[in-house]
Amino acid sequence: MRTKVGPIGKDSNHILQGHEFESGCQHEDRASGNSTSVSAYRALTHASALLNLPSSILPSIDRSYIEGEHTDHNTSSSVKNNNTNSSHNKLSNETSKIWVPSNPRGAEILPPGIVEAESDFYLRRLWGEPSEDLTTQPKYLVTFTVGYDQRVNIDKAVKKFSNNFTIVLFHYDGRTTEWEKFPWSKKVIHVSAHKQTKWWYAKRFLHPDIVAPYDYIFMWDEDLGVEHFDAEEYIKLVRKHGLEISQPGLEPNKGLVWQMTKRRDGQEVHKVTKEKPGWCSDPHMPPCAAFVEIMAPVFSRNAWRCVWHMIQNDLVHGWGLDFALRKCVQPAHEKIGVVDAQWIVHQGIPSLGNQGESSHAGKPAWQGVKERCRAEWAMFQDRLADAENAYYKSIGIDMSKSTTHPSY
Repeated sequence: MRTKVGPIGKDSNHILQGHEFESGCQHEDRASGNSTSVSAYRALTHASALLNLPSSILPSIDRSYIEGEHTDHNTSSSVKNNNTNSSHNKLSNETSKIWVPSNPRGAEILPPGIVEAESDFYLRRLWGEPSEDLTTQPKYLVTFTVGYDQRVNIDKAVKKFSNNFTIVLFHYDGRTTEWEKFPWSKKVIHVSAHKQTKWWYAKRFLHPDIVAPYDYIFMWDEDLGVEHFDAEEYIKLVRKHGLEISQPGLEPNKGLVWQMTKRRDGQEVHKVTKEKPGWCSDPHMPPCAAFVEIMAPVFSRNAWRCVWHMIQNDLVHGWGLDFALRKCVQPAHEKIGVVDAQWIVHQGIPSLGNQGESSHAGKPAWQGVKERCRAEWAMFQDRLADAENAYYKSIGIDMSKSTTHPSY
């Protein structure tokens, strides 16, 4: 195969001459007595690159000899320097590695000063200094799981909460833009997913590290009458009586299920009650104490961190949680209670329930939802019992032989 080489012009000759015949081009290897035109070789290499010449026309010279600085003395110095640099780099690499076990999982390799382990729902500007974004920082969080059909009721409820509250609306019907008719709508957080419950939302959007700035978290249904409710006064009573998990008292009506959540006249709060015979194996256990319902619970920051971890991803209705909330605060019969002085009305509107499907032809849609709720309750009880038994077994305790069994 032949390579065609074009003519070399005057400028090219000048390049070659300028490099090949510059002074000091001869280098003598004292150890071997050989002489090699090192500078000339480099000049030819450079020129061939400029002129697009094939490398085959260059003279065969030991390149490693040229590039290695050609003397035993220099080689020895290079090895010594490399060893020194290697040791220095190894020490530098070891000391520069970051590993902080106290950082959140996955962030151990970051310096602690840059780690932001928690967040919030505070709305921020797109301009200006970040430190000047927030004129106020709400101390409490309230969420409503809503459909647009209940807009009038939610409008009344939202207006009961001051600027001290961040408000989040979870939309189960996908209708969010219609809410813009309300002036307060642009100040709240809207999250939308079709036909999902508040416990589905809670597990996915209310992680304890997200709601950490808030002292109390209200997780309310959409069908609550709030005419006799004052949120700020409620917080005062919760603090006063040391309630970590609470709910407003319920005005007695045909929808009342549990005596524990029934409002009592002339009291600020109550923590125990009497139920039907046989319903309470222990006066300090649910539903006679340590019990609130899941329609309008209020959690302290610390209690919510525990409760969130107990919520099951696939059990979306939350049935059974009310009997298990006591697991997250101790002593539960002292730290779970009902606030009588600030009470609400449960209107009992099965709006989300009507979006279900029955497993039996000709049956109403809500029946399929109710069946799922009952099934989830049983599954949650089984999971909790199995988890506790597995734990005790792991530490050498056989709960099957115990005379005391957990109550759910």
